Order: sequence, then C-alpha cells, then structure tokens
Amino acid sequence: MDLAPDHHAGRATISITDLIRDGLALPQDAAALAPVVDSFRMRLSPDMRHAATTSAAVARQFVPSTEELTTRPGEMTDPIGDDIHAPLPGLTHRYPDRAILHITKTCEVYCRFCFRRETVGDTGHLPGDQLDAALDHIARTPALWEVILTGGDPLVLSPRRLGAVMSRLAAIPHVEVVRFHSRIPVVAPNRITDALLAALQTRLTPWIVIHTNHADELTAPAREAIGRIARAGIGLLSQSVLLRGVNDTPEALETLFRTLYRLRVKPYYLHHCDMARGAGHFRTSIADGQSLMAALRGRLSGPCLPTYVLDIPGGHGKVPIGPAYLARHAGREWEMTDWKGRTHPYRDPEPDPQD
Repeated sequence: MDLAPDHHAGRATISITDLIRDGLALPQDAAALAPVVDSFRMRLSPDMRHAATTSAAVARQFVPSTEELTTRPGEMTDPIGDDIHAPLPGLTHRYPDRAILHITKTCEVYCRFCFRRETVGDTGHLPGDQLDAALDHIARTPALWEVILTGGDPLVLSPRRLGAVMSRLAAIPHVEVVRFHSRIPVVAPNRITDALLAALQTRLTPWIVIHTNHADELTAPAREAIGRIARAGIGLLSQSVLLRGVNDTPEALETLFRTLYRLRVKPYYLHHCDMARGAGHFRTSIADGQSLMAALRGRLSGPCLPTYVLDIPGGHGKVPIGPAYLARHAGREWEMTDWKGRTHPYRDPEPDPQD
C-alpha cells in the first residue's frame, strides 16, 4: 500500500526567520536557536502560528527554546519504550488486546515536549512493505481487539489513504475498534472534511483522541471541526500533558476540561510530562500534579475529570498517579478524604459466615 507524502506536506514548515517576523523570537535569539532546531525539528501549522502570536501558552508549546539543549538526569530518547515493544517496524505491541500502528512520523506541528521528538519528521510515512507486514501481524494475532493509529499524526494522511488502511483493518475479523490519536482537529481543523470523516466509517468503531493542552488552542475553526466529528457519530476523547508554564494551574485545566466537555469531548488522560530528552523545563513534580487534580475534583463534575497518568519510563506502561482519597488503618477500618479535605471513617462489612 502506497503511503507516500500527500500534497499538503510542507505547508506548515517554518523557519527561525519566520518566528522573528511573527514576534515569536527576537533577532538576537537566532544564533542560539539554530542548534535547537538542528537537534529537534520545528513545524507549526498556520492556525497555531496565528494563535501563538496572542497566547503565551500556545507559543511555549511550539516555539523552540535554548532550554531544550539541557539534558537532565533520567531523560531518554525513547522514554515510553516504543522500540522495546516493537515486534517489527511501525508496530508497538505492549498490551495483549491492543497495538499501536505508526502509519506516519509526520505531524502538522512538532511539540517541544514530544516523547517521540527524536523521530517525528524523520522518516515520513510508513513504507508500504512495512505497513503490509504490520497488518499481517495484526491479522495473525486474534487477541488484538483495538488498533491505535498514531505516529506522527495519522490524520495527516489523505482520505483515500486513510480509507485504504481502514478497509484493510475492517477485513480482520477480531479487530473491532480503531482509535486515532491526533492534534489535527485543533491545529489544522480545515483537514476535518466530509471526505476524511467518511473514510473513517467502516464496520469498525472509530474513536478520535484529541491532543490539546490549553483552551487557547481551541479556536473557532477548531471547535467547528470538533463539532463535525461529533455530528458524524465518532467518539471523542482528549489527552493533555501537564506542562509547566502552560497549564499547571487549576484555572487553566478547569477551563480546558470544561471547554472540551461542552464540545462533547470526554477528558481522558492528563499525562505527566514524559522523560523526553530536553523537555525538563516543562516537567512539574508528581506532587504538584496530584495537588492540581485534588483541586479540580471540587471544581469539576466527574465526566470533566481525566485520569492523571504516568507512562513509566522504559516502556512499562501507564499507571494512574492521582491523589489518594483513602488510607487503611487496623483491621477493617479506613479513613476517607472528601473533596474539601475533610476526613471520614469507614468500616468494611464483616464477612458473611456463609461465604
């Protein structure tokens, strides 16, 4: 299957000169930023380029910084272990019932904190022979119930190519759900066309997990694109990354999650920032993240709250790391903490003698 780059590739290319022209960098920064861009690619869609000129929270996510040249202890080139769990190129199979299919390494934006920042933009779309091999592996593995398309961003592919991949997955009887992890609805909403949405409609159940970190990214065109997805009957979730200087306040997260919920997007994950090389200036402490989640519990309804998770470095999977609301005491005694911080006793029932 041919997954050669589509005609739109390159339209989001931006240079340090462009950053200076847009007021996103100072002329005296050019020499210092050059080695950053040499190490970690820069790409910024027209929509986010415009948003970055008025929002510091958006600009911080996409505009390079010399802080990226500092590698902190524990940072890794493959922090979530894609390679460790790759049975063959283009496929990550970490859990029994689901696998990640990396159909492209291209995105419309390159986030400065990305855990795949070492590889995005490097190889483009997955070559046809490798895609065939990955799909054959999925077909030979009956336990695989869900396939997650990511990369890169799978929605940079044309509707024709996406439709071809969906048709081949739909021909595998044990695959029931396809999940797309994408920034496209937010950063390049014009790509959410009727043709693209039609390409996702097969016997499989499609879900789109939108990556967005701040309400300033949710421009009017982005909200309309998300509405088109919802009206097409495609399930919508979100994933966000907790980022210092972007969304590390209760107010920023509350606004983001409320906005998503109004748009019929269920906040799904709030990721602790991964141990990607050069991303330490974005990373909060886990304790800070737990405090934020505790503050949100009293401010947001349950469906608005995502699960705060850490992807254990080295490829050991995600674990919830939210604040604890119960402590065990002697015997059957527990102590519960409510959303106001007050504690309450609770006792487990005695066992039934007939059990």
